[in-house]
Amino acid sequence: MIKNRRAAPLAVLLTLLAFSSLSAQEEVTPQPGSLSGAAAERGTTAIPTPGGSLIPFIDLTVRNPANNQEAAFSLQLLLLLTVLSLAPSIIILMTSFLRISIVLDFVKRALSLQQVPPNQVILGISLFLTLFIMWPTFDLIYRNSFRPLADGQINVERAYREAEGPLRLFMFRQMNSESGKNNIRLFLSMRGLAPPRGPADVPTYVLIPAFILSELTVAFKIGILLFIPFIVIDMVVASALMSMGMIMLPPVMISMPFKLILFILVDGWGLLTNQLVRSFF
Repeated sequence: MIKNRRAAPLAVLLTLLAFSSLSAQEEVTPQPGSLSGAAAERGTTAIPTPGGSLIPFIDLTVRNPANNQEAAFSLQLLLLLTVLSLAPSIIILMTSFLRISIVLDFVKRALSLQQVPPNQVILGISLFLTLFIMWPTFDLIYRNSFRPLADGQINVERAYREAEGPLRLFMFRQMNSESGKNNIRLFLSMRGLAPPRGPADVPTYVLIPAFILSELTVAFKIGILLFIPFIVIDMVVASALMSMGMIMLPPVMISMPFKLILFILVDGWGLLTNQLVRSFF
């Protein structure tokens, strides 16, 4: 009897919960013809909510384009996604980022520093210096390409041309030396193209690899100049240790403080940043 008395309230409670769930389902069940005309025309399904509002269900199925406008929009979307996926490579290889990052890494190695500053810090410094140097170019691209495209004044092809022009101009300015011109001739000869009469005759797919080689060459030249004073310190310290018979002591442990002292006394970071920025103008 005691067990039956305890089980009775539990059975009543479960029965009430079952009836409440059934009544709730009956309340939110949509009646035939309750969909709005716009949803019915689009072929979407409306999910009713307890508050009475309808949430449209959008069918994202793959189908053939109904007209040329839809096909053009699909191609534009594909082009946009391609540009976004290549954006890191564009920022690294077609701007001043390549030269700055290599030079900063050379400084770190010349000072015999292993983990200070970390690579993330080096890349962050390179990125913000790149934004500082490339800001006039990015501003031109925004005003002449992105903003008119967003306002519907130009199409995607015209926007691409307007964005390509400032970047080409920046790359040509960095290859005024004979080494940069030789790189352009090298890639033109490998493609079997005639010598250009002007910058407009150089294709972009030739200009980009030539610019990359030019930036690598300039960065390595700066790195050589950076290593010379620190190599002298290493040689002096190594000679002093050998003369004192301290062969087992690594010279790097003794020379690194002297390198840091020299670097701080000449305001190395300010001098290096100033010369790096000036090398692009």
